[in-house]
Amino acid sequence: MDVLGYGTFDATSRLGPIVFNQPEAREGEVEIEITHCGVCHSDLHQARNDWGNTVWPCIPGHEIVGIVRKTGPGVTAYKEGDRVGVGCMINSCQSCGPCEAHDEQYCEGPVSATLTYNGTKIPSGVNTYGGYTETIVVREEFVLRIPDAIDSAAAAPILCAGITVYAPMKEFGLKPGHTVAVAGVGGLGHMAVQIAKALGATVVAFSRSEKKRAEILEMGADKVVDPTDEDAMEAEAGSVDLMINTIPVPFDIAPYLSLMRHDGRLQIVGNMIELEAFSPGPMVFNRITIGGSLIGGIKDTQEVLDLCAEHGIAPAIQMIGIDDVNDALDSLEQGGIGHFRHVIDMRSLRDSRESMSQNASRAEEPVRFQPEAG
Repeated sequence: MDVLGYGTFDATSRLGPIVFNQPEAREGEVEIEITHCGVCHSDLHQARNDWGNTVWPCIPGHEIVGIVRKTGPGVTAYKEGDRVGVGCMINSCQSCGPCEAHDEQYCEGPVSATLTYNGTKIPSGVNTYGGYTETIVVREEFVLRIPDAIDSAAAAPILCAGITVYAPMKEFGLKPGHTVAVAGVGGLGHMAVQIAKALGATVVAFSRSEKKRAEILEMGADKVVDPTDEDAMEAEAGSVDLMINTIPVPFDIAPYLSLMRHDGRLQIVGNMIELEAFSPGPMVFNRITIGGSLIGGIKDTQEVLDLCAEHGIAPAIQMIGIDDVNDALDSLEQGGIGHFRHVIDMRSLRDSRESMSQNASRAEEPVRFQPEAG
């Protein structure tokens, strides 16, 4: 079936309408009509080929909420009309060590986990296209239930931002009495503040934005520190058990290392490009660990959705239409938005399709392509 989406064919062009053929739900798969899709910083990196691995065309979006429209043969967990979510993965081998440990994001199968977009789809070899589309087809095991207490628009960013910061907290064994530092209080960081607080930690947020201070404290942070204030940073030295570092670009890690306690862990979740050179001395003398963490498995993603529902945790969002997605990406690239997370109302994409059919001579003509095996 023909599906309308928004994507790009190269790293410099703005996203525009694309029509492609999407197979019907097969055995064990669920077809979802997308109602909301969050805009993630990863969408920008992938569309701009910042990581050097983009497969064109690229249709981003991995913070997806929608309604089950059809189920393939053998599906038992979901039915037509269910409100569901899809995060950063739609499949994996489901049989390797990481998959059996509910860490599907680290799948060691032949082609690793199948990412929601820009990820080879098992078994066809066809590239995947994400949530900036009308519908998506997903393996049943990778569909998530949206708790009744969470609004669909608010649920979308939890499927990436929420799980990305929750997973390292869980793996660390975060508990009351620990001090958590959150470096960078944007789309990921503002979720980290709320989730860490709900888990009983003392939360210290590090942000250069004086404008955000009151809002960050309102989210639950016990303290806000400007990382450029040397006196304030010195006062926090040796006080942090776990740092969730969400900074998405190369940065100087040395000032953050000085904050860590003996046996502390500095967890990087935002930057996959590079780190500036630093001295490992503080690591060695304090047995500090610098680690990385990639999203989270399906079990943990459902867990963080339920946790957010239980504690009334929700991302700060700004709703946009599909026509505004390029402006949202531009804003991310420039390093600042009025709210912490853009969410696309995907009804606007269906409205766009209707407009195209009714005003064919004036509407932007969508580009058509046929997915091929890579």
